[in-house]
Amino acid sequence: MIEAVQYIARRPDLLGGWTLEHLWLIVVSNGIAMVVAVALGIWITGRGRKQIADVVLYVAEIIMTIPSLAMFGFLMPIFAWLGLRSFGFGPAVVALILYGLLPVLRNTYTAITEVDPSMIEAGRGMGMSELQILTRVKLPLATPVIMAGLRNAVVINIGIAAIASMIGAGGLGVPIFRGIRNTRIDQILVGGLAVTLLAWIADGLLSLVERWVTPKGLKKARTV
Repeated sequence: MIEAVQYIARRPDLLGGWTLEHLWLIVVSNGIAMVVAVALGIWITGRGRKQIADVVLYVAEIIMTIPSLAMFGFLMPIFAWLGLRSFGFGPAVVALILYGLLPVLRNTYTAITEVDPSMIEAGRGMGMSELQILTRVKLPLATPVIMAGLRNAVVINIGIAAIASMIGAGGLGVPIFRGIRNTRIDQILVGGLAVTLLAWIADGLLSLVERWVTPKGLKKARTV
């Protein structure tokens, strides 16, 4: 631990740069994953799409079982075939998007399908269209569950993003793998502690956002 503190004191600029690289990977990948997953989750809740929903969720679950190194190994040749840079930011972001889909997708689908039917019927009784019921009834009630999925996805991807440094994506995995390669315990500790701390902070901040976006009626119901 003392060695890690000494290393940070000597090169705080390096740690700051790695942290910003790591955060950029997470923000871009999880931002895209959330938009795609919520949109897809809403679509598969439509009438007559139960079988499609089962297939979509099953595929997303399979993706989550693929080891991260294998995922990078699949994506790099695809990027090269497309004439794109086969290492670094691109394949890392695509992999993180794929890993970030399932938690948000599953929570979106579950939350919307489990909305109290009486609430939906009340909306229809008030003359709301299906779009209005979605935006004014279903999504507000589903928001806390969707945010819980996002929290889960972000924490998972913070860990996976560290492995992405092996393909030149940068981030907090750099000192970890440098330390392993050079037998430097201080570098391994710096990277490991920084990734852990980042995951805790991200989870805490998203927890606050989750409380903020939760409708007041749901908050009161939880406290009763």
